Amino acid sequence: MKLEEFKPVNHYDAINWNEVSDMIDKATWEKLTEQFWLDTRVPVANDMDDWRELDDDHQWTVGHVFGGLTLLDTVQSEAGLTALKEDVKTPHETAVLNNIQFMESVHAKSYSTIFSTLNTPDQIKEIFEWSDTEEYLQNKAVKIANMYLDPSQDPLKKKVANVFLETFLFYSGFYTPLYYLGHNKLNNVAEIIKLILRDESVHGTYIGYKFQVGMRDRTEKQQQDMKDWMYNFLYELYDNEEKYTHLLYDQVGWTDDVLTFIRYNANKALMNLGQDPLFPDTASDVNPVVMNGISTSTSNHDFFSQVGNGYRMGAVEAMSDSDYDVKDPNAGKDKNSRD
Repeated sequence: MKLEEFKPVNHYDAINWNEVSDMIDKATWEKLTEQFWLDTRVPVANDMDDWRELDDDHQWTVGHVFGGLTLLDTVQSEAGLTALKEDVKTPHETAVLNNIQFMESVHAKSYSTIFSTLNTPDQIKEIFEWSDTEEYLQNKAVKIANMYLDPSQDPLKKKVANVFLETFLFYSGFYTPLYYLGHNKLNNVAEIIKLILRDESVHGTYIGYKFQVGMRDRTEKQQQDMKDWMYNFLYELYDNEEKYTHLLYDQVGWTDDVLTFIRYNANKALMNLGQDPLFPDTASDVNPVVMNGISTSTSNHDFFSQVGNGYRMGAVEAMSDSDYDVKDPNAGKDKNSRD
């Protein structure tokens, strides 16, 4: 591979958090730092009694669900955020993406904490060999990774890929711990997942917002072309996700419920991107046990909640929809055609 010619700089500006051009950057930074957490603070070992009560099929599903999530978070932390940082508009956006990238690495490590507690060394080895070779899991990882790694790819498409992974593709895996939480099982494993869910909610909202800001600079034709591509890409990902879901869940009989759950979250991903839902599925169609696992009286995974049962770090003022009404500085000016 040919190395790019090094171009030295002769000036470098310090980041000034007292002058922020996009207040969403500042608000998101504050939200992310307020809900900082580490997997080592969650007592997963307390779930061993629940784990031993599961039969082999259910233990297999739990282990391989987390194997798949580990792979996807690895893609996100290594390739995803690196790609997004190539299109930043402000140093504050870079700082937010650096924070997100670190937390994606925390997420990937968290699954290893779960493995090391629940699984034997031989089981862990088999799970990682499976995640490195399983066809449908690799399909979605490679599709997203190639969007990130292609230097000629439209930066907005990379943001779409990121949001689809954050708000859609993770959720076939998240279903399992939420299901058990709804049945008061594996509560500490589920607490880690709820903390991850809360992070992903912020990540998906933030990157989706940045996509919408970028779309304002496109012509109407370019915007329509982007929408057409986006929905086609989602169809392609969902077709593979159906096959992956059958692989994980047919043996425990949860497949139909999981597919409903991921369609519901695919709609949420589209909404983060400012688009209309694609599937008819709503929250009322999702297994209520799983929805109960997401939303409890003590810790929610929504964008504005506290960090978790053991992570209350002070009151947080909730952002509102109006915080995202950022005026386009070029509003009222003639657009230059980019066709």
